[in-house]
Amino acid sequence: MPYTAIKIEDLHVVRGGRPVLQGLNLQVASGSVTGLLGPSGCGKSTLMRAIVGVQIIQAGQVNVLGEHAGSTKLRRRVGYLTQAPSVYADLSIGENLRYFAAILDVGEQRIGEVVQTVGLAGREQQVVGSLSGGERSRVSLATALLGDPELLVLDEPTVGLDPVLRAELWGTFHELAQAGSTLLISSHVMDEASECDELLLMREGALLEQSTPEQLRERTGEQDLSRAFLAIIGQASR
Repeated sequence: MPYTAIKIEDLHVVRGGRPVLQGLNLQVASGSVTGLLGPSGCGKSTLMRAIVGVQIIQAGQVNVLGEHAGSTKLRRRVGYLTQAPSVYADLSIGENLRYFAAILDVGEQRIGEVVQTVGLAGREQQVVGSLSGGERSRVSLATALLGDPELLVLDEPTVGLDPVLRAELWGTFHELAQAGSTLLISSHVMDEASECDELLLMREGALLEQSTPEQLRERTGEQDLSRAFLAIIGQASR
């Protein structure tokens, strides 16, 4: 039976004197692939930072895997992938992974497992600076997987990738969920919404809708999820 991996109540965040998140309430079920979707600048990254415990909040509660966000008990249980590559360009894939594995105190076997998971087995000697953008994203994902986290928070992991690489990464995400991980994945590309079990639709710091792709289509009468999102925005503006 799924439990609640993330529970947020009345979350308020102010950055640079400007309200960024305004009274958010949401829940994310364990073992799900949940998409956090909305236009650039709507607060997705700030919400993710609050979930992993690196964002100062003005009010509200953020609970992750039964603990307060940012708790030291969550360090090995939560993996976080930022928009920018989180690996060293002048080191090889293997050197990056061994460095982060040492921080997390995980062994060589785990390095081999995550390299296999992201499809880079056999390329451990290649310098990260020589990789394509999609390959660097895979190395960053591998570092996030080292601690075998129960929750993965991925901030626009497919941005700038070609359709084939995007499809391959989404396949990896679903395999991780099937193995028991919970994934929260942000995107501003609405055609990726169909890849998700559940959707969180954001605009201007507010949560407009939490539903499944099927429920969103049924509610709006639109099969195209981009049009469905626009319909939700229209309803919220009335």
